Amino acid sequence: MAILGMSLAMVAVFVGFGLLIGTLFGFFGMGGSFLVTPALLVMGYSSTVAVGSGLAFVFGTSVIGALRHRDHGQVDYKLAAIMTAAMTIGIEAGKSVVFFLEATGRADLIINVAYVGLLATVGAFTLRDARSTSTGDDGHDLADRVQSIHIPPMVTFRGGVRVSGAIVFAVGLVIGVLSGFLGVGGGFLLMPAMMYGLGIPAAIAVGTDILQITISGAFGAFTYAQSGSVALPVVAFLLLGSALGARVGAGATNLVDEDDIKGYFAAMLLAGSLAVASNKLGSVYGIELLNTMSTALIFGSALLVSAAVVLAAVCQLRDDGHGTWCRLVGS
Repeated sequence: MAILGMSLAMVAVFVGFGLLIGTLFGFFGMGGSFLVTPALLVMGYSSTVAVGSGLAFVFGTSVIGALRHRDHGQVDYKLAAIMTAAMTIGIEAGKSVVFFLEATGRADLIINVAYVGLLATVGAFTLRDARSTSTGDDGHDLADRVQSIHIPPMVTFRGGVRVSGAIVFAVGLVIGVLSGFLGVGGGFLLMPAMMYGLGIPAAIAVGTDILQITISGAFGAFTYAQSGSVALPVVAFLLLGSALGARVGAGATNLVDEDDIKGYFAAMLLAGSLAVASNKLGSVYGIELLNTMSTALIFGSALLVSAAVVLAAVCQLRDDGHGTWCRLVGS
């Protein structure tokens, strides 16, 4: 039996995969294209269709996630508007840097090294902060210093955070440049920048990040759809699963401790760093085992972290911090 030209087994795979990614997206505000695109490439789809379908899926999931976070009061529209405007300008600047590097013939190497280094650095910083705050140390020194700079106009965001609008714009501009340079959506940069650089509470940072991804994802998906590079049945089944997953992930941010959110986020970034490094080394030296390890790291970490998120939320709902499994995912 086939549905929209796909076997029931493939439909189940895509719906289940969408559930997994939706949970991570709703919880972290990270686009799922970093999982969807390589998965479609492995299944034999062309690179343009893989990228276009990944963008379309991220747009659909972000709409679901943004609405859920809005219901929880975890979206700051002023912050999203400033960041979106700044990142749009920055992305164009980042693309210009890539074109310059391509002319020198070193773009691929520099971009891959920068991507691995940035993932590892942000992941290590996030992990250190999660551990230090859970032991009572002050992990907000940078945000305190930023908030003490009074360059007009001063803007007040959700959570009682008051920061210079000029500084917020500058942060968005830098993230935009890095996003355009690395060819990523910027979710893994925007969330920590809002938390550590500006002092925005983790749950609000996630919700605002997802709203920003909705805006940028709409443009990307529309561009690829115009050229027929979106596999609509694949996107539809992925979105069917992610509709539930995004609601679960968004709801979990209301239940899970902020330090746990940071810890899980750090785990995803560090796994991503190792995966990209393994993939690059495997391609350069022709070592198939490293390419396999790269795929296993990405999908294995996604499965483990999403399961930990759901379990941590269930433990909070049951007020059970002493069970064996609950102790493993708790602070």
